[in-house]
Amino acid sequence: MSRTPEFLPLSDTAVRAVSGPGGRHAALIEDAFRVLIETPGGGVTITGDVKARSSAKRAINALAQRADAQDEVVEADVRVAVGHARSAGGQASPRAVGKGSVSPKTTGQARYMEAMLSHPLTFGLGPAGTGKTFLAVAHGAGMLLRGEVDRLIVTRPAVEAGEKLGFLPGDLNEKVDPYMAPVWEALTDIMGADQLRRRRDKLEIEVAPIAFMRGRTLAHAFVIVDEAQNCSRLQMKMVLTRLGEGARMVVTGDPTQVDLLNPRDSGLAHAVSILEGVEGVAISRFTAADVVRHPLVERIVRAYDADALQTTTQ
Repeated sequence: MSRTPEFLPLSDTAVRAVSGPGGRHAALIEDAFRVLIETPGGGVTITGDVKARSSAKRAINALAQRADAQDEVVEADVRVAVGHARSAGGQASPRAVGKGSVSPKTTGQARYMEAMLSHPLTFGLGPAGTGKTFLAVAHGAGMLLRGEVDRLIVTRPAVEAGEKLGFLPGDLNEKVDPYMAPVWEALTDIMGADQLRRRRDKLEIEVAPIAFMRGRTLAHAFVIVDEAQNCSRLQMKMVLTRLGEGARMVVTGDPTQVDLLNPRDSGLAHAVSILEGVEGVAISRFTAADVVRHPLVERIVRAYDADALQTTTQ
């Protein structure tokens, strides 16, 4: 590494944010760009080659802006800043799963991924297009491919069919597939069609409606409960209590998009209200700012949020 140093003036607040508790934030940036970061006072000194210093400066400046705006800066923010700096510098993200590369694109996504890493039960709440399901599938697929779990199980309530799937033709997978299309698309993107087919044939990847979870103990599995706003309170309690030894679970949904006949029976909002703060449970909330689909989707979400706020204040 070239020993060329460059001084970047920053406010004291920004310097503390860039350094982080015990220097952890600076260490993440150093590891990402192969630079040395020091804090002599009044800013930071970055030592490394020209390209490395340039990328590190982009990440540091992004964090400094957050800190100077009085926003909290945590490790998730550092990882997002590093990812954006890499993209701007033409470097690939190091987080690879299967055939694709999966990395957080927003601070909300980064915090969600950290929550999944550190908690046996994570709730991902927010509007469509924020990556709740895709990132959960990516995380679960990664754990399966690394042998950290034996199975990946995805379940969601089949509200449209009233869970009376016996009237549909075919075996269980064929009955459920129309409701699981978004999950299969995500798995195909992440693992590739051949890998997915092999894992599915070996029963390492399973899909089933909520009703089929009753009476089971899900051990050494990564379980995703998708579209959970359409689970009843009884269904939610049932599926949450399926967790067995070595299992992890992610529950995703949008509490504002309940399709149940009685929206007040939705188990998602109820579960979050009574489990928030419980040890081992993480709650990740996404906003319109985390929408990563077409830019119009973010504007649509904001418009609906504004209308809902106006309605509640009338």
